[in-house]
Amino acid sequence: MKRMFPKVAFAGVAFAMVAAAVALVIAADATPTPKFEIDASWPKPLPSNWILGQIGGVFVDKDDNVWISQRPRSVNDRDKRAERGDKSVCCYTAPSVIVFNQAGDVIKSWGGPKSAQGFDWPQNEHGMFVDYKGNVWLAGNGENDGMVLKFTNDGKFLMAIGKSAPQTNSLDKTRVGRAADMVVDPATNELYVADGYFNHRIVVFDADTGAFKRTWGAYGKPPTDEKITYDAKVLPQQFNNPVHGVRITNDGQVVVSDRANNRIQVFQKDGTFIRELPVMRDSTAPGVTGSTVFWPDKGQTYWFTSDDPNGQIHILRRSDGMVVGSFGRVGRGPGEFENLHNIGIDSKGNIYTAEVQGQRVQRFRYKSGLPAIR
Repeated sequence: MKRMFPKVAFAGVAFAMVAAAVALVIAADATPTPKFEIDASWPKPLPSNWILGQIGGVFVDKDDNVWISQRPRSVNDRDKRAERGDKSVCCYTAPSVIVFNQAGDVIKSWGGPKSAQGFDWPQNEHGMFVDYKGNVWLAGNGENDGMVLKFTNDGKFLMAIGKSAPQTNSLDKTRVGRAADMVVDPATNELYVADGYFNHRIVVFDADTGAFKRTWGAYGKPPTDEKITYDAKVLPQQFNNPVHGVRITNDGQVVVSDRANNRIQVFQKDGTFIRELPVMRDSTAPGVTGSTVFWPDKGQTYWFTSDDPNGQIHILRRSDGMVVGSFGRVGRGPGEFENLHNIGIDSKGNIYTAEVQGQRVQRFRYKSGLPAIR
């Protein structure tokens, strides 16, 4: 006897087969969810009963050593009882600049307000950068911090651009205004400064002489000092305070973290505007693009940006700016953030985070989900 099957059953099977095929295509084309895992064993305990204050900057050099700039003045009296002469085991304020190796050991340290001889140390340490020659750059966002400092790798003072003095304006060619971050372009030996907490601009200097080269504001316009209020519906035509981060891609694009406007803007080296990448544009809490680093494949195909208000690191696809993943949350436990400030990345894709109120540096190991590193 010939069995008869309802046509609807065949239709259902056919639909299921098509749906499965479509799902396979989508799965093959989709970006896997990037995965990172907190490394609670890194760094190792600090030597000499040191204690950290707020951490302003973090940077990973070409040898995968992790540099931080911390704020000795922010360490409270209770935390430095031994230093002030109490009969106490702990603690002593750590130097401003500390370098960790991949094992989490402190391999170098120097600097701080008491170390300054013949130059002004920042009132409030902020960003830092180690250039292609091994020189170390520091900036500050204290009330009168108007300088960027250059040191050898071992902390010998080389040069100051600007000085400690009352602030001026975003057109000043001789100094900065509470600068947040910097990067040196090895192709031109030029210093790009995210300037910053008082000024509203990117400013470029010669990295050897400190001579002014050029400056620009949002969209490549001349910078102004107008007060900006973030509006999620209308993106401002100028940078907001602070212009918090600056980096240069392998193919020569200048990437600016316009933190208080919830966006990243991209330029040519002469200041010509290329495009912008809004991040969480509808958020009513500005500050989700604190600093930006790049995935270390050849094309730097994914970018990471630090989000202080939400305690997260967002992973953006470079081609279209889409957020493909995020990790972290506000908190005090391992893998959580209290005032996430700046981030760094090493050659293996591990992420390092600097916290202000959290007063610590953490490492997140890369596990899977992003392009192979070559």
